[in-house]
Amino acid sequence: MFAWFFWGNPKRPEKMHWGVNFSFKQAVFLELDPREIYLAILDDLKAKNIKISVYWDLIQPEDKAYDFNELDWQVEQAQNRKVDLILAVGMKTPRWPECHVPQWAMNLNKEQQQEKILEYLQTIVLRYKNSSALSVWQVENEPFLKFGACPWSDEAFLKKEVALVKKLDPSRPILITDSGEMSTWTRAAQIGDIVGFTTYRTVWQDQFKFYFSYSPWITPMCYYRRAETVQNVYKKKVIGVELQAEPWCPNSVMRTDIADQQKTMSLDQFKSSVEFAKSTGIDTYYLWGAEWWYWMKTKQDHPEYWQEAKKIIFE
Repeated sequence: MFAWFFWGNPKRPEKMHWGVNFSFKQAVFLELDPREIYLAILDDLKAKNIKISVYWDLIQPEDKAYDFNELDWQVEQAQNRKVDLILAVGMKTPRWPECHVPQWAMNLNKEQQQEKILEYLQTIVLRYKNSSALSVWQVENEPFLKFGACPWSDEAFLKKEVALVKKLDPSRPILITDSGEMSTWTRAAQIGDIVGFTTYRTVWQDQFKFYFSYSPWITPMCYYRRAETVQNVYKKKVIGVELQAEPWCPNSVMRTDIADQQKTMSLDQFKSSVEFAKSTGIDTYYLWGAEWWYWMKTKQDHPEYWQEAKKIIFE
């Protein structure tokens, strides 16, 4: 049984489908112009699939006030280019601190926060459900993984969120994401129409203060077998939503020299991550780190990551 789960070589897909993650907050953190990098992803990388992290605290900075300026623009630009979008919505969406709770909602109790989240979701879904660019709703981010600065997690509430989004927009599938290294994906498969998983190969282990590689322990077959189970038992599609293509440092990249960044994401590791993805037999992956590639290209005179990403997306 152990060998069945870990050993072997899945058949590579005949055609890979590549996407790119985009985070407005990460662009700002790296002191980049978010619109400039978003347009570069669209027009230079020519990505046709983009997953956007939608942040509750940015969209709803005040209880009764919404700011759709940036998200409207992002959706419009994608729509004009016939790009497919996944919008990740909810309290917990990608990038630290994971749970992006507005300041005005911080002191609300759990039940009050949940009520506000449902109101927020309804507003978001009704606003964008008629966009031709929107292909999938992602509800929350890795809701079963205890990672991030989050006030609570609640599977029953997650089901309420999914039911609301489905009721408001029954035409689009719901993506539920989970850890690629620390989960079987079955809980996500029971709730979502699509199961998304993360893939991180080398990370900084903060608790023990060393770099840790999953490579010897989690093989392509491990991903393939879990995807096979989800597809056969639950009849759900499986995609990779975060393929590591940026460093995982003890501190932020802004406070880490290039040599240390390359301990977890050298160009060879970038290429290796892509080859690993191809070897899982799963045909869809969204690359994680576009903001960093652009920062390396425009601020650090290291354009090789951006150029490599362009080659991958053009495959």
